[in-house]
Amino acid sequence: MILDKVFRGRIHHGSVVVELPDGESLHYGDGQPQACMQIHDTACLKHIAADPEFMLGQAYMDEAWSSPDLLALLEVLIKNLGQDPVRGWRRLAKGLLRPLQQWNRREAAQRNIAHHYDIEEWVFRQFLDEDMQYSCAYWPRADISLEQAQLAKKEHIRRKLCLEPGQRVLDIGCGWGGLAMYLAQQSDVAVTGLTLSREQHRLARERVSAQGLDDRVDIRMADYRDIRESYDRVVSVGMFEHVGTQFYDTYFRCVDNLLTHDGVALIHTIGRNTPPGLTNPWIRRYIFPGGYIPAMSEVLACIERQSMLTTDVEVLRLHYAKTLAAWQQRFQQVRASVAAHKGETFCRMWEFYLAVSEAAFHWRDMAVFQFQLARDQQAVPLTRDFLYDTPTLAAAPAGMHQVG
Repeated sequence: MILDKVFRGRIHHGSVVVELPDGESLHYGDGQPQACMQIHDTACLKHIAADPEFMLGQAYMDEAWSSPDLLALLEVLIKNLGQDPVRGWRRLAKGLLRPLQQWNRREAAQRNIAHHYDIEEWVFRQFLDEDMQYSCAYWPRADISLEQAQLAKKEHIRRKLCLEPGQRVLDIGCGWGGLAMYLAQQSDVAVTGLTLSREQHRLARERVSAQGLDDRVDIRMADYRDIRESYDRVVSVGMFEHVGTQFYDTYFRCVDNLLTHDGVALIHTIGRNTPPGLTNPWIRRYIFPGGYIPAMSEVLACIERQSMLTTDVEVLRLHYAKTLAAWQQRFQQVRASVAAHKGETFCRMWEFYLAVSEAAFHWRDMAVFQFQLARDQQAVPLTRDFLYDTPTLAAAPAGMHQVG
């Protein structure tokens, strides 16, 4: 049987029970975690074996298999089966395919963003924090809420930008406007936010007006490549993953050109702690078309070709795993209502996306990089003390909410 070829003698970390439609159970390995894979259609097994990176998620969406603990199963699969090394022609083939998968010219970039971010606002409200932060939170303590961790992320970024009242800030990929409003409120700066998502543009503008910040926060439906003004600070959170490797030089050249002579930039992106690779095909097809997680070497090489200096690099390792776990927990609490509105296939796609992403931060090579850049050596402090000289907002009692 094909399962024996895949599992027999290869499960050394934890164990997995495979339940077949006829009631038979197959056991592989011994110990914790104990995972279970319930097969509803045995035809899916040969497809998964032939193309696991794509078909594991596809078959899950198609209800061909399920698991009572999806994360535990992914842990067992990743730790025992992993990925085969890429050598020879396979490495060459992957290198040739990358530009085609990340062809993010202006028109394609907007289509790719719309595919994910123009999903109904209602869906995102079901599992995000109150401020609708859709990027890695910052967890200075394990016992804080998602709201507090996202507030701590915004404050951590605000401090890294070294803001002064009256400065002009550009937020590339501003989402639903939460960070832009926070910076304007807390540091008395003027913020221009850019997005390619019509839904984000609409809601962000509504939120800005509701907060009475129209004079300090300008949300635009615009591509970063079309901006010509000059800014004291540039910030970009969770957007660089959508740039595409062939546009990295263009991106950092734009950031460099947009900054004043004493300007500072903060680029926050998911990254991989391994050499360059390819986007998972299931994620590319259903979640982030045109998306790519960069290796640090790819990013720094492009920064070095600009006039900016790398003044700080911070690696947030398990912070996104904790964030994704919080999102998954909240999503599961409202899953029935989402299924009634969007359908079971959508729910299975979404929960698999959250689970496989969390697993990647736990047991593969994913992390979050924060690059602080400046055009002048004196633009930022010489040590990191300024980030931690007072307690972060996340250390406040549970139930504390953002000012404003």
